[in-house]
Amino acid sequence: MSKETINNVRLGLFISSGMIILIVSLYLIGKNQSFFGATFHLKARFANVNGLLAGNNVRYSGIQAGTVSKIEVIDDTTIEVTLMIDKKMKPFIHRNSFAAIGNDGLMGNKVINITPNNVSAPEMPDGGLLVTKRGAYTDEMIETLSSTNNNIEVISENLKIAAIQLNKNNALWSMLNDTTIAVNLSVSLANIRQASMQINSISGDIRKILSDVRNGKGTVGSLMNDQKMAVDLKQAISNINHASRSSDLVVQQIDSFVRQVQADLANGRGPAHAMLRDSLFTVKINNSLSSIEKGTEAFNQDMEALKHNFLTRPYFRKEAKRNRKLQRKKVD
Repeated sequence: MSKETINNVRLGLFISSGMIILIVSLYLIGKNQSFFGATFHLKARFANVNGLLAGNNVRYSGIQAGTVSKIEVIDDTTIEVTLMIDKKMKPFIHRNSFAAIGNDGLMGNKVINITPNNVSAPEMPDGGLLVTKRGAYTDEMIETLSSTNNNIEVISENLKIAAIQLNKNNALWSMLNDTTIAVNLSVSLANIRQASMQINSISGDIRKILSDVRNGKGTVGSLMNDQKMAVDLKQAISNINHASRSSDLVVQQIDSFVRQVQADLANGRGPAHAMLRDSLFTVKINNSLSSIEKGTEAFNQDMEALKHNFLTRPYFRKEAKRNRKLQRKKVD
């Protein structure tokens, strides 16, 4: 083999090796593997990764922070995802940060979004396990949209049927075309407005009454706020109860007296028998009453004469003036 051939082979091998290295480097850089930068690892566990692949992006608050380096099945309900994070993001990721699987756009690749928590917490160590929360999956969103579309279709069909029925309802269109309805509606609204104004006025009066009651004004306010009046009212109720008990005693005494009078009448004895049965006794009583009336009339004439006598006139005038003052005080 000539020297030129050997050199060509060497050149070909060198170029091929360089191309392979370039392609691998471009692939790793394209996959955001942070090939030339310092990184640290975090872990997150999910029940369903929903199509997440190694090499997918990891974002912190929407900022590119790393990539998914490995996905491993722990058991039938747990999948562990290892994240390779840029070292510069380490001071910002804390133990109470959340990790959730999301979409890069509506139909793009899956990403893991790390969301910070407002509550302060220690920094997440290398290899630490992030708290996870369930995100909104595309399949579920599409299923929800499909269900929504079906509901809209049903609602549209019902609206179509309702519109057809309304178009066929001549009574409804006649009512809508009736101009008197608008006039009656305007009158009703005016009446409602007037009633509202009256209600507001009554409400203002009620508020004033309640304010006066709270401030002790008026009879009700005095009853509710005047302690002395409350005591007097309590004493009056006590006096009424006492009077009620006394009236019961009086009624018993009257009943006993009536029974005694009935017994006297039945047996022909006592003053009641004499007053009701003895005609001479009745005549005497009538004469006595006639004499008392005559004496009272003479007494009134004597008192009237004394009022006009110059010796006793000042006394009666003074008494009349004092009575008028007492009446004015009672009225006030």
